[in-house]
Amino acid sequence: MTFKQIKIPVLVSLAAILFSCQEKNESSSTLTGIDQVSYNFHIRPILSDKCFACHGPDANKREADLRLDTEDGAFAALKESPGKFALVSGNLQESEVYHRIISEDPGEMMPPPESNLVLTEREITLIKKWIEQGAKYEPHWAFTKVEKPNLPPSDDWSKNEIDRFVLQKMEENGLEPNPVAKPHELIKRASLDLTGLPPSPELLDRFGDLTGENSYEDLLNGLLSDQSFGEKLAVLWMDISRYADSYGYQDDNIRGQWPYRDWVIHAFNENMPYDQFITWQLAGDLLPDPTKEQILATAFNRNHKYTEEGGVIDEEYRIEYVLDKTNTFSKGVLGITMECAQCHDHKYDPFSQQEYYEMFAFFNNTPEKGYEGDVSVSKPAKTPILWIDEQDLSGIMSFINYQDTSKLSVSVMGELGEEEKRTTYILDRGVYDAPSVPVSASTPSSILEFPKGLEANRLGLAEWTTNRDNPLTSRVFVNLIWQEIFGTGIVKSAGDFGMQGDLPSHPELLNWLAADFMENGWDIKRLLKQILSSATYQQSAEITKNHLAKDPENIYLARAPRLRLSAENIQDLVLASSGLLHQELGGPSVKPYQPEGVWEAASSGRGVLATYVQDTGKSLYRRGLYNFIKLTVPPPKAIIFDSSNRDQCEVGRGRTNTPLQALVMLNDPMVLEASRVLAANLEETYENDNEAIQMAFKRILCRDMNSEEEELLESYFEDQLKRFESNQDQIKPTLEVGEYPISSEQENARTAALMQVIVSLYNLEETITKI
Repeated sequence: MTFKQIKIPVLVSLAAILFSCQEKNESSSTLTGIDQVSYNFHIRPILSDKCFACHGPDANKREADLRLDTEDGAFAALKESPGKFALVSGNLQESEVYHRIISEDPGEMMPPPESNLVLTEREITLIKKWIEQGAKYEPHWAFTKVEKPNLPPSDDWSKNEIDRFVLQKMEENGLEPNPVAKPHELIKRASLDLTGLPPSPELLDRFGDLTGENSYEDLLNGLLSDQSFGEKLAVLWMDISRYADSYGYQDDNIRGQWPYRDWVIHAFNENMPYDQFITWQLAGDLLPDPTKEQILATAFNRNHKYTEEGGVIDEEYRIEYVLDKTNTFSKGVLGITMECAQCHDHKYDPFSQQEYYEMFAFFNNTPEKGYEGDVSVSKPAKTPILWIDEQDLSGIMSFINYQDTSKLSVSVMGELGEEEKRTTYILDRGVYDAPSVPVSASTPSSILEFPKGLEANRLGLAEWTTNRDNPLTSRVFVNLIWQEIFGTGIVKSAGDFGMQGDLPSHPELLNWLAADFMENGWDIKRLLKQILSSATYQQSAEITKNHLAKDPENIYLARAPRLRLSAENIQDLVLASSGLLHQELGGPSVKPYQPEGVWEAASSGRGVLATYVQDTGKSLYRRGLYNFIKLTVPPPKAIIFDSSNRDQCEVGRGRTNTPLQALVMLNDPMVLEASRVLAANLEETYENDNEAIQMAFKRILCRDMNSEEEELLESYFEDQLKRFESNQDQIKPTLEVGEYPISSEQENARTAALMQVIVSLYNLEETITKI
């Protein structure tokens, strides 16, 4: 038979056979290098995505009474098929799971067609190999006690233990480290990471090539001791603690929680150990003979939204506030999605609805109210209140920046007496008026049993949280710090260390850092210095073709990341480099420039925040940390640059790239004013325009210009100078931007031309990127 005589059906069959063989070969090749299949790293993610919704922890949604999230459930006899088992160790033919995942019968195949979930060939092959190797279950990695692993072998590249773990992963993935970054890059990078501010030209000159008397270690020590350190790290904690300056909901009037922000800055600058930092915030009021400072720290729990609308149901909102406290603690401190169990057992993690309300019970005995009445009177703090007077401000609370003589009031925590304590109930479907079974305060057993002998209150919860055996607290915080420095945590899903969260890219490194952190007194500054001292951190950010081919997301850290600065730090960089920054530590929030009408469009028209009243003078030039945050109208410029809107706990920010960001940098009054002020100052300081441009470049980009850049900027300056000299009427409108005073001598063509050069420098990608 000739080729032409072969029938089409035969060709189709041959093609199907060939494609099937190719598919099998491809699926086998995808397991190259996986000798031993791991439940935690290979199988659990598949089961969690495709199976746990119907065969996981949630008993109410469980099908066929089969659990695949536990070893006992998976190996038990199937109730609907006597004599059969979902899994049989080492035996594919006796394992019903295997038959179901390879079945093409819609009535038998798993996942079922109506779920719209499909297993890939690679996933099927992994499950097959796992069963053949014994189908061994492992406890979830994040719920196991933190143990310090052995260090990988030493090498010539590594500067500390971090590098040995990182290099091992690089080599496993066919990568090698980048060269060391240039000195000016390291100085800028470290300054931005530790203080959120660009290095001054004086700092750049003093440390030069980072050799001799002024070493890299000296640089780090100086930055860590700078008061700006606390402000930089406080931005992260304000997101976690959902700090805002208004109450939210419809009326959204002013609140006075800013002394808590001052405390956070103070705690970070004083290098308060993290276990103490957490204990004071959870239960400072329950410590023996608590100080006002310890009570102030508990404002952490009270930063949630409040309603001031008449006619609301008090208990409904009181429950909302307790739910928020519970969810903020579980996400921000423990890194788990406990809120998923408010209405039913968690679908993916081993948390029951009962365990959720047992944790809820720790926060359920404060005298806080859902609604305080008298809608016509809005107060800056809600019961319970901490009052701070002049005596406090000159004593233990001297870190609070307050210039007035009136008392301060802050919403803090308090505890009901024994005779007033509430009974906590499981709320049916999470509804406030549907109490069912009473529960006592406790913690999820899958994380760590609540130790006997601890009092079941918030202080006991704090002790449980910081217990050496708690598997989450140190891992979660170390991961947050890593995320702050490298842009992505070792666990990418920083707020979800559960079954649906991302697996750690460097599990041994995370365990080593978490254990080392606890062993060394939960020392935050030591942890940061450790990371910044590593060879991993000090690499160049240059990207090669090999990087893009093998590790485009830089998971294995064979280069330093290129990260756009946060919204607050972009503002800080512009103000600091221009000389406008008013470096006052702490104090009330400020209202900077903002587009007209944005605030009023979302306002209820009542209270002191009905209209936007911009601040003046030095208040306009504070750091981004201090910008006033109204929950219903968060600062638009900050939101454009991906800041948190602060209506709930957030442990990470996205990094988008949009045209609006370019429009902000080109047109924002703050950027234009900063450019004008820097231009005027440089014109007065330098007679030579080229020297003025060189200094502007160094202040903004933190390095010297190369010859090509110098030629380009000088040419642009000359073009702009000719424009303004030919159009004198454009000088005044160009320069009169912002409130910072300008003299008549400064209103000239040279200043206007240099201003345009500086605006262009602020709009360079390199300016607002940490490299």
